[in-house]
Amino acid sequence: MRFNPVHIIASAALFAAPGIALADEEAEQMMKEALPVMYHTCASVIEEANGNDEYVLEVVGKMTALSLYNRQVNIEDHASTDEDKAALRETFLAALTEGCAGDENALLGGVVDNAVKTTLGL
Repeated sequence: MRFNPVHIIASAALFAAPGIALADEEAEQMMKEALPVMYHTCASVIEEANGNDEYVLEVVGKMTALSLYNRQVNIEDHASTDEDKAALRETFLAALTEGCAGDENALLGGVVDNAVKTTLGL
């Protein structure tokens, strides 16, 4: 079975998104975990994962968490119901698809951050 990499990335990002601002110590730990994977492009994360969807989910989740933290976003302010969250996932998927389709060598962190911005109307 072959998965669409952009769909995996988009799904991962919103499922892993934090809901509230983190304490400084937690934020520092989150940044330490995210920085080692910030080199990825849309294509390289899929290539490096070599079929391991969990790796892609982990990388995108870290990038999304960092983007939401940097923007001081509480996702519950934008989507409190399952239906609202599903709508955000669809919007996020479209933004990621567009970002990666336009340039598969784009830095994934930038694409994720732009998708967060677009999805939440920031």
